[in-house]
Amino acid sequence: MKEGLIKDTYELIIKEIQTVITVCYLLAVGIGMIFNYKKYAEFGINIFDYGDVFDFLIAPFSDVYIILFAAASTLFISMLFYLDYVWLKRWPKSYSRFNFGSDRNKWFKQYRVLMIITGLIVYLFLSADFYGMYTKKKIINQRDITITLVDNEMKKGKLIGKTKYIVFLLNDDGVFAIPLTSVVKQIKLK
Repeated sequence: MKEGLIKDTYELIIKEIQTVITVCYLLAVGIGMIFNYKKYAEFGINIFDYGDVFDFLIAPFSDVYIILFAAASTLFISMLFYLDYVWLKRWPKSYSRFNFGSDRNKWFKQYRVLMIITGLIVYLFLSADFYGMYTKKKIINQRDITITLVDNEMKKGKLIGKTKYIVFLLNDDGVFAIPLTSVVKQIKLK
């Protein structure tokens, strides 16, 4: 009897861990997609027009800053939830005063969750905007690279980034999308 209980508990824990890992990965992919979109949007590129599904599945792992942001955000959000809970339990009078007494209403729990989710979404998009501006400055200050095309023509510029099939290059003439596996020589974007 005891062996079955332990086995059932073990299986339940494994299923929960799998669910948590899956949800965390999907959140990381979403964060990576938003951050990559903002990075390329700084140069007038809609990355969703050029990206492949695989590009977005590895998006959170393509840049260390995105991984650090996702991890730091998770810790930050967890700390906010914890501090809010501690404040509610230890100092209920000041918590109630801070919330103008609305914490006694039935709808307050839903309101609290809605405000936290709204705050997280706003925080995510503001952070992605900052990331886009930061990476644009970083790209503009980097050294030029040279790409030799199929007909031995050389393109010089700053590497914005790349997808599975396209390299994005910035030079004095504008932003170029250079296909890697096509007979198309180049596409001028801006």
